[in-house]
Amino acid sequence: MFILMLIIFILGYTMIALEHPIKVDKAASALLTGTILWALYALNSTGLLELGFSPTWGAVQQIGHDIVQFIKPSVDETSFKSLWEGQVELGHDVTHFVQHELNHHLVEIAQILFFLLGAMTIVETVDQHQGFKLITDKIKTTSKVKLLWILSFLTFFMSATLDNLTTTIVLVALLRKLIDDKETKWFFASMVVLAANAGGAWSPIGDVTTIMLWIGGQITTVNIIAKVLLPSLFTMVVPLVIVSFTVKGNVTRPVLAKGETQEFTTAFERKLLLIMGVAALLFVPVFKTVTHLPPFVGMLFGLGVIWATTEFIHRHKPEEDKRKLTVIGILRKVDTATIFFFMGILLAVAALQSAGHLDVLSKYLDEHLHNVYAINLIIGVLSAIVDNVPLVAGAMGMYPITDAAEATGYAANFIVDGTFWEFLAYCAGTGGSILIIGSAAGVAAMGLEKIDFIWYMKKISLLALIGYLAGAAVYYLQIEVFGF
Repeated sequence: MFILMLIIFILGYTMIALEHPIKVDKAASALLTGTILWALYALNSTGLLELGFSPTWGAVQQIGHDIVQFIKPSVDETSFKSLWEGQVELGHDVTHFVQHELNHHLVEIAQILFFLLGAMTIVETVDQHQGFKLITDKIKTTSKVKLLWILSFLTFFMSATLDNLTTTIVLVALLRKLIDDKETKWFFASMVVLAANAGGAWSPIGDVTTIMLWIGGQITTVNIIAKVLLPSLFTMVVPLVIVSFTVKGNVTRPVLAKGETQEFTTAFERKLLLIMGVAALLFVPVFKTVTHLPPFVGMLFGLGVIWATTEFIHRHKPEEDKRKLTVIGILRKVDTATIFFFMGILLAVAALQSAGHLDVLSKYLDEHLHNVYAINLIIGVLSAIVDNVPLVAGAMGMYPITDAAEATGYAANFIVDGTFWEFLAYCAGTGGSILIIGSAAGVAAMGLEKIDFIWYMKKISLLALIGYLAGAAVYYLQIEVFGF
């Protein structure tokens, strides 16, 4: 059954990749994959957990055993026997354990989904108020190469300030106003994903995996910026240089519908909503730092402020305008299929994490490679297939932070701001660009623009891999050659 779960996962990803040939929406394939994996896990939980691969189950068993052994000296033999039998019975109550695991993962998944839903709604609200028109009107060039460089650098630094997911959603909304041709738009959106992931890797708040390492104490703010900024920049610039020799011509601006060209909002409303939208997105990391609450709370706070504001400024307008401009009407336009796609993917990965597949993989890499560069390069490539969050979480669990005063040799790589943690932040953050489903930014772009999985593999994957390896080489030269 352990192997069958892996087969189902691979089949599910294959269905997502072949969405257009088989004519089954990727959201349906993702939901089927996630729910089937959890059903297999629940129905065969006893046998799967007895394999000893689940790290959480092992920890639960050990805690129960330690409690019994701690109490043993203070109770009589009869009471101890009863307690031990109760512990054995508790240890086999796997149904409640699986339900608890699912609930635990559901909390994490819900945080991501609410964050995504809030960000998508804010961006859609700004767009409906023609706020992005203020930006697109400033971008006069139609040259594909110039536009690509402008948008890529804009994405790179925005994702470091916001995060790669939010930045991708914003830039995809901008692309819809700048480019008409579908494949050209796909290409630009894909390069935005690459730039967003690169920009998020060097900032402690730019990517969820870097945030995990930052909060966990493995990296510090100044050091991660100093060490990973240049490799991340090369990850974006090298593919840009390559495509600059192949991409020719100009983009065709979309012919907007009469309702879009007509200025049905005032200049004040456009500026207000653009400023409020950007401020709400920028406020998320500030809110998180001050309150220590998950980012989705800050995002929903920003949405609530914008929601109340739009209700107030449009309160005297005709009902038709209210339906178009208030958040209640805008919510109907939000792509809920993308939300379900995210949920299915994250459920599937969570099932493999709970059953122990990812832990087995992490231990195998450590035992057979024992090289921080090789391990992280492989983790980065794997993050293009499997969500990078559990991979990084597995690495954080496998390798405790070592004391700098006592660490020597190989162990020195695992001190705070050690080579392993810095390179992990780079690899896990940028490796997901190799496949469109390898990062939250990629999945969002895929859902919003319906980018074809196979098309991305043909047009972008090699570019992303070259950029990924170029950045890795820069990091290696920094540390091993120049000692920076």
